[in-house]
Amino acid sequence: MLQPLNKQEQAKLVQFVSERSQEISADILIKAQEIIDQVKEQKDDALFALTKRFDQVDLSSLKVSEEELDEAIAQCDPAFKKAMEMAKENIEFYHKAQKQNSFLLEKEEKIYLGQRVLPLDSVGIYVPGGRAQYPSSVLMNTIPAKVAGVKRIVMTTPPNAEGKIHPNIAFAAKLAGVDEIYKLGGAQAIAALAYGTQSILPVDKIVGPGNIFVAAAKKLVFGKVDIDMIAGPSEILVIADGKADPKFVAADLLSQAEHDPMACSILITTSPKLVDQVNQELEKQSAVLPKREIVEQSLANHGHSIVCDSLEECISLSNLIAPEHLELMVESPMEYLGQVKHAGSVFLGYYTCESVGDYFGGTNHVLPTSGTARFSSALGVDSFIKKSSYLHYSKEALQKYGEQIVKMAQEEQLDAHAQAILVRMDT
Repeated sequence: MLQPLNKQEQAKLVQFVSERSQEISADILIKAQEIIDQVKEQKDDALFALTKRFDQVDLSSLKVSEEELDEAIAQCDPAFKKAMEMAKENIEFYHKAQKQNSFLLEKEEKIYLGQRVLPLDSVGIYVPGGRAQYPSSVLMNTIPAKVAGVKRIVMTTPPNAEGKIHPNIAFAAKLAGVDEIYKLGGAQAIAALAYGTQSILPVDKIVGPGNIFVAAAKKLVFGKVDIDMIAGPSEILVIADGKADPKFVAADLLSQAEHDPMACSILITTSPKLVDQVNQELEKQSAVLPKREIVEQSLANHGHSIVCDSLEECISLSNLIAPEHLELMVESPMEYLGQVKHAGSVFLGYYTCESVGDYFGGTNHVLPTSGTARFSSALGVDSFIKKSSYLHYSKEALQKYGEQIVKMAQEEQLDAHAQAILVRMDT
């Protein structure tokens, strides 16, 4: 089921992955802009009208009350709630280690300079609705913001046919510490978070996945607010040695393929025999999956296998692809981790499948796609902070270094800059 690639085809694969970011057509952007403009002009009235139009729900209030939240949570499976509580502990444990400290540097002549690390004031988290519900994403987006010190975290999620939110989403939001929840989806939710309405105050940054209209709206409001990313289809790349269990490899490739017909699943190995065994397992395991049709489309179009002469060659090729998820399914994986330069998140060993990180392990599952791991990072505490520098020069320091500053300003023909120094040197 995996398509074997020769050297020439490998180069095409690298190019394909890097060029398949979520493309948004002009038509979609125009429609999203129309929705944004409607929300900017009509505010809450637009939100109620658009919710009725797109979700077929008449709402009397956008905000989820505490009573409604508790009513939804009461429907949750206790075992699910326990698992989520344990996952929260792991995610907090990992992200607390990401916190940065401010610093102060001192030099001669009473010169001191430094940096302050400050949390964003407010963040909006978009949570998809519809058939899919991803409470794990609520934890992954909210917890780093809480650890960073964000004071106001707002969540929007589309209502169901009864005008309610999904119980699991409700529990995840309360567990993670979301401050405000609104029953609102689509581009209109992004517009409300960016520009504000009577009911919803604007935020400084918007994070979270969504459909193509949500992605388009995030792209359009960027600049008014910050956003996390415009994510493309998901990817997994498994580097496996000859000792890897083909059942494990196949299961992990399928775990990504079930997301989307555009999801990309790649096996790079030193063992031709393993490729054959994995293909047999893919046929066997995919046959019983509820999302078999999606899986088969994904693997037929974007499932690939590559055989290399060494694990070092496997990793070099992986670095060119810069996958969202990279599994090092090899003996002694820590010995090879240092060679990995470009990957959203790395999963080490035969038993650390991507699913561990997606839900429970503690690392974040919001990751750069489409080869952007070459220059982008996973969502984390850094995503919810800003850094502000400060500087102090005494009179003595300015007298000592003023001539050099004046010279640099004059060379750039910015005489007023130079004058700001000269007037102080005369005193």
